[in-house]
Amino acid sequence: MTQESQVLSLVSTNGRTAFKIIAVNLGRYDDPPDWQEIIKYHRGSELQNYFTKVLEDNLKALNNPQYADHIPKAPRQPERDNKEENVEALQLREGLTARFSSCLVATRELQRFAIAMSCIRKVNTAKVIRSLLTPDCYVIAVEHDLSVLDYLSDFVCCLYVKPSMYGVVTMPFSVREGINIFLDGFIPTENLRFREDSLSLKMVETAEELIVDKTRRYAYPSTTKTLGGFKLTVQAGEFTDSEIIVMLGENGTGKTTFVRLLAGDTPDVEVDKQSWAFSLKSQTISPKFPGTVRMLLLKQIKAAFMHPQFNTDVMKPMAIEAIIDQDVKTLSGGELQRVAIVLCLGKPNVSLYLIDEPSSFLDSEQRIIASKVIKRFILHAKKTAFIIEHDFIMATYLADRVIVFEGQPAVTATATPPQTLLSGMNKFLSSLEITFRRVPTNYRPRVNKLNSVKDREQNVGVPSGNYFFLED
Repeated sequence: MTQESQVLSLVSTNGRTAFKIIAVNLGRYDDPPDWQEIIKYHRGSELQNYFTKVLEDNLKALNNPQYADHIPKAPRQPERDNKEENVEALQLREGLTARFSSCLVATRELQRFAIAMSCIRKVNTAKVIRSLLTPDCYVIAVEHDLSVLDYLSDFVCCLYVKPSMYGVVTMPFSVREGINIFLDGFIPTENLRFREDSLSLKMVETAEELIVDKTRRYAYPSTTKTLGGFKLTVQAGEFTDSEIIVMLGENGTGKTTFVRLLAGDTPDVEVDKQSWAFSLKSQTISPKFPGTVRMLLLKQIKAAFMHPQFNTDVMKPMAIEAIIDQDVKTLSGGELQRVAIVLCLGKPNVSLYLIDEPSSFLDSEQRIIASKVIKRFILHAKKTAFIIEHDFIMATYLADRVIVFEGQPAVTATATPPQTLLSGMNKFLSSLEITFRRVPTNYRPRVNKLNSVKDREQNVGVPSGNYFFLED
């Protein structure tokens, strides 16, 4: 159990059910105990204080909905005194003028509003959550972005599960130990392996090792695009085959708009697409197909679906076989995302892949697997991908180069030309005022706690832009 004034996070392939319940029946399902017996049972532990406050009605629970598109329908939550402070910290001032039903309110903007509502009834978000910590406050979080979880948490519980069958929650570990245990798939305190293979972020193959020809170059021109009160300026850039370019920037700075420019969805802006054919995975996925996943794949990407190599490299690691005969309209958000990624990669005669937020609705393990699938596919197919990604770990694993979006969200922004991962991440992280280092055992980028020893060590090199990767 979490302690007062601290954040306990749950990391798992599936922790939502555990997040919704805290069992207080002591295992007696047919004859549940009364409150006094429960408090006596937990005497001397933090749970005694917690349940005492619940019983005395001194503890009010606030919940941030999992799905951002449910926020407009969520019940009204009680307000707190720090409303204005949180609106500014989460940069919601512009968004407050928009109607929730408006298509201009992006899903990620709704998510930021959700966090603000939890404070009033992603790294700035973590700071706001930690600012809630008072002597009588408990915070339990479920977060699939391991970098945000690392930055937010004081302790971590690992959940190992058999989907739809059972789940076990470990005792709390330190943040570093808990995340590393989850990635390794082995709990040393219980001598238990809950996953056959560990999850490593080390690149097995690189473009250099595959001797990839990068002589073919493509270019896009400088341009501007205005949407309502928002203006995006795109500086000219170029890209090559066998390359992944990740777009980094705050929400509302025009990343999706830039993808639409490359896809030609904005006819008032001329972009020369004669040299490439593209495949687009949109941010929003609407399951409208009246049939099974198998029928959809056969209709949209039959050649890839029937190809053994595509099955081995893409479909099998994305666990499509488990849902192949399910109706598309009944799939969960994570299942839909996996199918959408497969459809995007399987489209024939494509040289450019435009992938908008592939991590959405995927858990931590699925995100790492999806990253490896996309990276391997792009390298072996000798194609190019532009990817919008907010998960730091996924972004740094995927990126060969990055485009940084700078400016004031929902007002004006500029997209830089593609630059190296090191320079781009330093530029982006400097605007967030956070530093990263890397865990040498599994190559996980680890965000430094604000004003920690590691953070101060790297901040000494601020003039040289030393925000990204100092070996742990």
